[in-house]
Amino acid sequence: MYRLTYDLGVEAVHDALPPSISEALTVALDTACQDPLGATEPYGEDDGVMRWLITRQASAILLIGHTLKTVTVLQIHYLG
Repeated sequence: MYRLTYDLGVEAVHDALPPSISEALTVALDTACQDPLGATEPYGEDDGVMRWLITRQASAILLIGHTLKTVTVLQIHYLG
């Protein structure tokens, strides 16, 4: 299992989402922590590191740290 990390600015975006959208993104991020490559899509070139997590109304750009087993949320986009 990978550990989820993100900076305070990105966390604030997540916290500001409507509750149902925030919950769906939280569930998707939990799934990504269990299977980072299976739960996400390549972001740009498929290097296994930069990944895109897509839910129905939000998406997130992730950095997968395989050595330290981290999933870092770099950006969150609300598709509202």
